[in-house]
Amino acid sequence: MDACGYAGACVPIETRTLSSRYSALSLARHALSDAPWPRAWGSPEPKSNYDVLIIGGGGHGLATAYYLAANHGIKNIAVLERAYIGSGNVGRNTTLVRSNYVIDGNTQFFEFSMKLWEGLSHALNFNVMLSQRGQIVLAHGPAQLDVLARKGNIMRLNGIDAELLDRGDVMRQLPYLDYSTEARFPIQGGLLQRRAGTVRHDAVAWGYARAAASLGVDIIEHCEVTGFVISQGQVTGVETTRGRILSGRTAIAVAGHSSHLAAMAGLRLPIESHLLQAFVSEPIKPFVDHVISFGAELFYISQSDKGGLVFGGHIDGFNSYTQRGQFPKVQTVAECAVALIPSISRLRLLRHWAGIQDMTPDGSPFICRTPLRNLYLDGGWCYQGFKATPAAGWCFAHTIAHDDEHPLNRCYSLDRFERGAELDDYGIGNWTYKQ
Repeated sequence: MDACGYAGACVPIETRTLSSRYSALSLARHALSDAPWPRAWGSPEPKSNYDVLIIGGGGHGLATAYYLAANHGIKNIAVLERAYIGSGNVGRNTTLVRSNYVIDGNTQFFEFSMKLWEGLSHALNFNVMLSQRGQIVLAHGPAQLDVLARKGNIMRLNGIDAELLDRGDVMRQLPYLDYSTEARFPIQGGLLQRRAGTVRHDAVAWGYARAAASLGVDIIEHCEVTGFVISQGQVTGVETTRGRILSGRTAIAVAGHSSHLAAMAGLRLPIESHLLQAFVSEPIKPFVDHVISFGAELFYISQSDKGGLVFGGHIDGFNSYTQRGQFPKVQTVAECAVALIPSISRLRLLRHWAGIQDMTPDGSPFICRTPLRNLYLDGGWCYQGFKATPAAGWCFAHTIAHDDEHPLNRCYSLDRFERGAELDDYGIGNWTYKQ
């Protein structure tokens, strides 16, 4: 058993001292000297052989490398990133973290992730800027309020904080929403998780990269995998744009490109890749204090530290790898924003972008071994990848180190559809909470 038990007694083990710690003392020392700050991570040349190769230098890949080194003592690790650290989905999301799930498996996993978020800045010696401002999911009718009540009860039975709000409670906490008689979607109440909130996505990538590198992990940027080395049903390495690299174990953690990488190894995954767009408005004074989820449509909004309103909606309805926004979705998401908060109708859109979502049939991910020996998969995260980063890295590291799934990710196997063990958290009346 790992340092985390399935029943929820999840306490991270003590991590090893980083080689160059950030502190008030180190800040003063550097202020009084001409010495530059050391680089957060280096640019090593790839070695010919590693114990573990992790394909994908996003949040999940970096977290996996860090926990392999910190929790399991494996040091001969390389993280291969085809572009630069932070260029993928870890830098292309709306930064939300929460644990308001319903189904066994999802409930425990995402609550463990929430607990890891709460101690992550200390563990990494890097401020990931966790802001537990609370998330309120809105209900626009009696049926939706009943669903939220059921959801809140399940959360509380699993030791997760949840508060059911009536219309008056929502009006007191979110006075800027449209409560008029002309409101397109009348607000009847909501569900509040106070521990939910936001995390700075870039800081997560940088923090994990720095912490992993300090433990001896090689972070190799601009190194694209072009194929796998396979012998007698076993993966023994990869072909890259920087040459062949052999490994004892190889892990795929490439978000929306999971099916593409798996196909190089001869595997066909039950995954489709779609774009999920995100938007930022021009900065304004502090206005939206919570994360708000719109019960009438898949729409979610919060305000960044710089003052911009950060929001998003559904995935685009077609397959794509472009990472560019699409104008029809801009209109749809803007309509949701104005319907919910009319006072922002004259704000200008500062920018928008897209991340690539790997969508599974049941909306739940894969963290598991594959049919090929020594090849492991972390993918299929749909709308949930960023908030799962710490727990995904923790459990994926355990799976790789022990060649066996951790109790918290045992249900995220590739064969669950054959066994009729789907984890459809959104098909049981739990609508519009995929953000």
